[in-house]
Amino acid sequence: MQFQLSGQKIDVTPALRSHVETKLDRLTRLDDRIVSLNVVLSVNKLQQRAEGSVKVVGNMLHAEATENDMYASIDVLFDKLVDQLRRYREKLCDKHQREVREIRQFG
Repeated sequence: MQFQLSGQKIDVTPALRSHVETKLDRLTRLDDRIVSLNVVLSVNKLQQRAEGSVKVVGNMLHAEATENDMYASIDVLFDKLVDQLRRYREKLCDKHQREVREIRQFG
């Protein structure tokens, strides 16, 4: 899996990088079909913003979070990405089960 972390108007400190990497472990445990993750951290006056894009086999998920603290922004961002990834996996599972039911019914 490819992982890219960048900052706009902010230096990405080792502490920020390690915090993002610990949150990344949560994503990789949830689904092993993640191809890449791109996280952009930015600062605009008093707002700390984190944006993330996850490329999964067959789809691209994107989320962003704006908080007063960068660590809180990263936490909210990964919570949103985890929710999106769970919904995407459920959708795939439901689609597969529906196809199996149709084959059994008409086959």
